[in-house]
Amino acid sequence: MSENAGGRLLLGTQGFAFDDWVGPFYPEGTPKRKYLEEYAQRLPTVEIDSSFYGTPRATTVQGWFERTPDNFRFSAKFPRLITHDKKLEGALADAEVFVATMQALGEKLGALILQFAYDFTPDQFERLQAFLDALPEGVRYAVEVRNRKWLTPKLNEMLAARNAALVLQDLHYMPRLDWITADFTVIRWLGRRKDISRFDEIQIDRTSNLEWWAERVQRFIQSGVDVLGYFNNHFAGHSPASARQFATMLAVELGGLNGVDAGQMPMALNDE
Repeated sequence: MSENAGGRLLLGTQGFAFDDWVGPFYPEGTPKRKYLEEYAQRLPTVEIDSSFYGTPRATTVQGWFERTPDNFRFSAKFPRLITHDKKLEGALADAEVFVATMQALGEKLGALILQFAYDFTPDQFERLQAFLDALPEGVRYAVEVRNRKWLTPKLNEMLAARNAALVLQDLHYMPRLDWITADFTVIRWLGRRKDISRFDEIQIDRTSNLEWWAERVQRFIQSGVDVLGYFNNHFAGHSPASARQFATMLAVELGGLNGVDAGQMPMALNDE
């Protein structure tokens, strides 16, 4: 982390294994086996998407570690078995296996995200609270809800008491929030799947969305909150370009392998 009082900004994408990126992002002719290495030369963090479909093999995680620079960071979603199928019930053993597997990344582990479906409703509040309390220590956990009924002071207070982040999202049917419940936050720019069918270039102008986020991210960083931000291809069509656009709005370099510290950011954008 930065030695100054501010937080750190790391911007990346949700996933890295997209053939449509060869040419626009990866050099022409890049083979699939080299995607991660090329990615890590251009962006400082990635959200692993494949973990949603199952805990990765230990050898896979070791490969991620070995193929990326020391300052690179991985975040990942908990497997859907835990969050969607079991809805946390009887899922602690599965979660412990997943967390232990991901902890092999050591300092390269960013955050682990519990992303829930719309049908995970606030009547499961106590189950979520107990589950968070039982998770292994020493990991940054973030909670993403897709049902706006969750968005109450009660959830805010519960997460804050555990230094767990509420995932801030740009999703068409959810409100954009600037709640900070931990010493870090995760932002996920999601879009809508039916709007995008290829991933090689920007196809939807999301400038107004990003302007809204830029003001808040600058405030988060200046107040000492670390920000992990991940763009989905479905947000605008080509998530690496969205990350570059957002960095330009903030008047910062993407940072390559090192991310962006608060001291590198301008003192103010457009004040509200």
